[in-house]
Amino acid sequence: MSAPPVDTTQHLATIARRERAGRFAWLRSDWAAFAVRRLGGLVLSFALLVVVAFLIVPLIPGDPAVAMLGTNATPEAVTALRERLGLDEPLWAQFVHFLGNLLQGEFGSSFRYGVPVSEIIATKLPYTALLALGSIVVVLVVAIPLGMTVGVLTRGGRRGALGTVFGAVAGFLASFPAYVAGTLLVVVFAIVLRVLPAGGVDAPGFWVLPIASLALGPTFAVARVVRQETYTVLQQDFMRTARGRRLRAVRLYLVHALPNLMTSTLTLTGLILAGLIGGTIIIETVFSYPGLGLEVVQSIIYKDYPTIQGIILVIGALAILINLLIDIVLGAIDPRTLGGHHG
Repeated sequence: MSAPPVDTTQHLATIARRERAGRFAWLRSDWAAFAVRRLGGLVLSFALLVVVAFLIVPLIPGDPAVAMLGTNATPEAVTALRERLGLDEPLWAQFVHFLGNLLQGEFGSSFRYGVPVSEIIATKLPYTALLALGSIVVVLVVAIPLGMTVGVLTRGGRRGALGTVFGAVAGFLASFPAYVAGTLLVVVFAIVLRVLPAGGVDAPGFWVLPIASLALGPTFAVARVVRQETYTVLQQDFMRTARGRRLRAVRLYLVHALPNLMTSTLTLTGLILAGLIGGTIIIETVFSYPGLGLEVVQSIIYKDYPTIQGIILVIGALAILINLLIDIVLGAIDPRTLGGHHG
């Protein structure tokens, strides 16, 4: 019996529909929904950041013109300087001018130095980036192995004394303020032992104490979470099965356990990263470190509005982008997080 004739036109149309469906299948994927959701969040976050960066500056008490000219300046000189700086304009007009500069990729000119704020940021940003990135590397390199090791050693109620001591010490150090840690580290290593510089960037090892100060608390905060997640993961059926197969410890813990505890760890790390960037403001002041943090403190003293706004925008944008990067890494590790949940 011969096969029925094939409708060539209909067959080609079916093939074309399948090709189109395949070509745009990614639009219906979890990654597409994630991209749309995160794009909307980014737009809203940046919009709020711009508004906050602009409005926070007029709340700073004092007049920039008086700060620049001194208290002995004549009212005429202060008025003339305010007009030159655009401070005599209504707030809404200043905001429009502020937005116009941003759309052109500029932050305006510094009241204090008379140069574009972008040049100041370009000079200071590498120092702040060194502290922030160095701190998070220390946190991850120390906290994850430490937390996993303690979690493995204390699983099932084993070594109760170790678990108690670790919990107490980690809890205490996790709540340790960075500026207190910085002060103590300076006293011990710079003043008493004299093995590291107390501040500045001229001496070798200038970055050690600032990074240690920033990383100390977050390291033990993450280690506590990793220990708890390790304990939870080790109770899962798949880990019992893996142990029953007598796998080597390296494969058992690094291949099977580590990926399953990274979701919570990276989520917390993203929050800590944003906090580290903000924490650099205090630490840079403690160590006279020439980064964005020290510059924004000095700019507040001198009422340098454009510089304050520019640095706040850069620090805020870095925090937003870091959290986006963490979300992308989480999505690659655990696709369930693309749906906006961790279940």
